[in-house]
Amino acid sequence: MIRLATMASMLALAALPAAALAQPMAIQAISGTRLDVVATGEVNRVPDIALISAGVVTRAATATMALSQNAQQMARVVAALRRAGVAERDIQTSSINLNPEYRYVENQTPVLTGYQASNQVSVRFRNIAESGAILDALVAQGANQINGPSLTIDKPETALDEARRDAIAKARARAELYAQATGKRVGRMLSISEGGGGPRPYEIMQTGRMMAQAASADTKIEPGEQTLSVTINVSYELE
Repeated sequence: MIRLATMASMLALAALPAAALAQPMAIQAISGTRLDVVATGEVNRVPDIALISAGVVTRAATATMALSQNAQQMARVVAALRRAGVAERDIQTSSINLNPEYRYVENQTPVLTGYQASNQVSVRFRNIAESGAILDALVAQGANQINGPSLTIDKPETALDEARRDAIAKARARAELYAQATGKRVGRMLSISEGGGGPRPYEIMQTGRMMAQAASADTKIEPGEQTLSVTINVSYELE
């Protein structure tokens, strides 16, 4: 009977949910003063990726003609990208649109005048130094809508880790300042959490007049520098 009772008890415990078995963690009391610090670490890096949206807009009397002309023109644009060495994985269709166009006259029924077709691809350039020349080639092949580039960093984790170390050092230095000002010393770290981070991409817009000039001028993209930042929230005990 004793053995049966023991087995029954074990089965009953196994049936309990994990939450019921978990024991609450003991919260250590704070004997000193709690100090909450927010610090941001930053590093600068040269962007190595350019993201550009390139497209073709065509107009024709019928929807079929507008789409057909657009497809032919877009095929030349994509072929120019591939000739320039852009990998297929770095070319992605982002949108295809077909819209009717009307002529509006006051107090009259709108008159259909034709159709507008548009096709956009997102392009990732892994060699920023060559991206300007590729843009010129795209315009020469019929691309009449270009947005970007948005410059960013392909693999930012190593740089972000450096920013994290900078943030931790700044948080500690700030805690030491408060401790010194209040006649205390920095004790244990109570908690730490990370906020937003990452590169801050910036865009160079090439539309309208700039696109018209690109056919007769050499476009050059200057990568400059980008700031990557990580913000942390740290709590210390001041003793």
